[in-house]
Amino acid sequence: MTQIALAYMNIKAHMAKHLKALRTAKALSLDATAKLTGVSKAMLGQIERQESSPTIATLWKISSGLDTSFSAFMSSPHGDVIREKTFPDDPNMLIKNIFTFNTQTRFEMFEIILSGYHQQMSTPHSVGVIEHVIVLQGELALFSGGEWQTLTSGQSSRFFADQPHGYHALSETAIFQNIVSYPLSNKA
Repeated sequence: MTQIALAYMNIKAHMAKHLKALRTAKALSLDATAKLTGVSKAMLGQIERQESSPTIATLWKISSGLDTSFSAFMSSPHGDVIREKTFPDDPNMLIKNIFTFNTQTRFEMFEIILSGYHQQMSTPHSVGVIEHVIVLQGELALFSGGEWQTLTSGQSSRFFADQPHGYHALSETAIFQNIVSYPLSNKA
């Protein structure tokens, strides 16, 4: 088995365990979790049984619905962090975990690489979540507040992520840092 296949199996297993642990800690059934997250009961069950890997959009829905951070699905309780992650349905989007969520700072930080002019749309996160985007390389279109804006290397933007938003590489490759800050009400 290749190292990539092994890493994929490990992240899939971690996501499954973390989802089940969150549900258990909150005493939620799959049905109740589906209502909170907007993700079907069947899909949640498949993720927990490791029969399916969630898309980036699905993982954000689960994170928002369960009032937890996105990076919590990419790190273990022991602090082991999966530093780089691509998702099977999003091979043109690589997420590098720079800082996992911290309860004192209330933020997490990623470096995101979009290749092949990839576009990634996101559903709203929890109320009060704010994203900060800093473009490191290339040209990026950022959708927030119902409109697109273009950012180039060295430019940045901050927006409320509790509304639909998205990112589109206008160059072959766009690399940007994404800082996600959570309000105090979030129990990540």
